[in-house]
Amino acid sequence: MSRPNYPAAEPKADPTRARRKHRVILMSGGVLFVIALVVGFIPQLRQRQTATADTKQLAIPTVAVVSPTATTPQSGLNLPAEVKPWQEASIFARVNGYLKDWLVDIGAHVQKDQLLAEIDTPDLDQQLAQARSQAVLAKRNLDQAKSTNTKWQELYKEGVVSQLDAENQATSQGTNQANTEAFDANLRFLEQEVAFKRVTAPFPGIITVRNVNVGDLITANNTSFEMFHIQQTDPLRVYFRVPQEDAANIAVGQTFNVQVGAQSAKTYPGKVISTSGAVSPDSRTMLVELQVENSKNEILPGSYATVRVPQVALAKLVTLPDNTLIFRGKSVQVGIVDAKGVVQLRDIKVGRDFGVQSEILSGVSESDNVIVNPSDSLTTGTSVRIAEAPAASATPADSAASAAPVAPKASASPAASASPAPSATPARSSTPEGAKK
Repeated sequence: MSRPNYPAAEPKADPTRARRKHRVILMSGGVLFVIALVVGFIPQLRQRQTATADTKQLAIPTVAVVSPTATTPQSGLNLPAEVKPWQEASIFARVNGYLKDWLVDIGAHVQKDQLLAEIDTPDLDQQLAQARSQAVLAKRNLDQAKSTNTKWQELYKEGVVSQLDAENQATSQGTNQANTEAFDANLRFLEQEVAFKRVTAPFPGIITVRNVNVGDLITANNTSFEMFHIQQTDPLRVYFRVPQEDAANIAVGQTFNVQVGAQSAKTYPGKVISTSGAVSPDSRTMLVELQVENSKNEILPGSYATVRVPQVALAKLVTLPDNTLIFRGKSVQVGIVDAKGVVQLRDIKVGRDFGVQSEILSGVSESDNVIVNPSDSLTTGTSVRIAEAPAASATPADSAASAAPVAPKASASPAASASPAPSATPARSSTPEGAKK
């Protein structure tokens, strides 16, 4: 007997499998959501962070820096000098009278004790004659007093005269002795005065001034009336001043070249014979004296001269471009950038000015990073960034050192600027901050 065909029963749903499927769907949705967040929000976040970092970076100014240049001028240092005679003297009259004759004129080469002029002194001649007569009279009176005193002393010993009379005669002899000595001294004085009638040269030299003529009234000890002026021109003294930093290198016995005249190319050797041994507080320089031979009389006293100090006698010259200097109040400052990029304003002392560069006497070292063209608002503690692009470097021209000790001018290489040229002073950037102070 066959069984009836009943429909098959549907299997029951597995709850574990359903939950697993639901979990997969949720996880897939979560992954898709996370992917959507990464794709949509992460770039914006990165862009925002980049913008913030760029803003902070742009807030730090970029500056160019230059290091101080320490060099020794290859051609030496030219310093102004003054030519002086070895000896010179103003000759005045020592006696009253009238000029009888003058024997030399300006430009005359004279020897020591050579007669220059004669003075007619009638009053002095009369005084001399009178003094001689008085001296003779005093001598005779003394001889008579000695003879008389000798006799009276013998009579006193014999008891003929009293002791008082003998003493009076001795006193009289002493008085005449004193008078004789006084008249002799007066005679010697007048004889010396008469010797000044002859005006002579005190040393060999050249007569540079003659202010007298025959018949002029001559007044003794009148320092406002110079009869002659004489100068000894061989050898000559040359004086010049060296800056304080080079003073220690100058020693007696050194030889420097002396150029006389602004246009003359001829030089003369000058030997250092002495130095002042001290620095003047006014100019911060030391006075040096040279001896220059002038046997041919080619150098005239009082001429303008230049002394060239060789390189071996010079100290290092530290310079900075003028566009690194900050002038605030009475002090001169520069901005120094340290290793952390922080600015420090430092006072410096400026020496000679070379046009576009200045000598720095103190305040900086060769390793310092000095800001070029510092801004007016630059202060100590400011954070800056040093630009990486280097610029061409140059050192001061040799002729820059040919300057005077007080405030000389000379040529130097151009200072660094906002767009440095190949000849600019060494800078580390071409984008300095701000304009030149």
